[in-house]
Amino acid sequence: MIRDKRAALVFRVAAMLIAAAGLLDLLGVFGGAVYTGTLYYYTAQSNIIVIVLFVMLSARTAGGIRKGAGESACYYPRLEMICVIDILLTFCVFWVLLVPYMAGEYYLWTFSNLAVHAITPLLCLLDYILFSEPRRLKRRDIFYVAIFPICYVIYSSAIGLAGHVYGISQTDGKPVRFPYFFFDFDRIGTLALAYIGGLLVFFFGIGCIFYYLDSKVRRAPAAGTAQPPDAS
Repeated sequence: MIRDKRAALVFRVAAMLIAAAGLLDLLGVFGGAVYTGTLYYYTAQSNIIVIVLFVMLSARTAGGIRKGAGESACYYPRLEMICVIDILLTFCVFWVLLVPYMAGEYYLWTFSNLAVHAITPLLCLLDYILFSEPRRLKRRDIFYVAIFPICYVIYSSAIGLAGHVYGISQTDGKPVRFPYFFFDFDRIGTLALAYIGGLLVFFFGIGCIFYYLDSKVRRAPAAGTAQPPDAS
């Protein structure tokens, strides 16, 4: 891991700006129109969470530099692990489940699409790898990673059943009431529950991997090295 707070600050501010630019571009801000409907999707919401995380990390890192406190740039490690896994769902679902249905679509390689579906998730993961201290996670954090996705499924299902429409299907011309095909109850019925269950298994599996790597594989700080308090 890297302990240089100045390097961490540069990385985190740059990551925050890239993530914010990608999200704003996705929302259409740079094109002169804002598509607020985009905010209903998990992609936008998970990117907002990561941007907030980078703002928090940047502020704490800058404060640590000013105070000259400690020798580590590790802040909120447990919260960051949760955010990393939540945004990795965006990465994995898009490139594994959605891209096969989008072959040839021009926007796959646009900045906004690459930023929210690849660059921001990877920057978040890289920050965790580079700057977080080992031995900071707790076993219960494995379950915390599922809180936001479960809340999102409940929320999006509720507004869909209440009548919210995301668009019109090009296949059957009917309204689309759910944001993603893999839990579109109107079209795949109870199979959506299998997809949701599979994604939860994915979450818990990735959480277990992170916990194992943190507790068993990653090297602990050298003896006598001060560690910042766990602020997560």
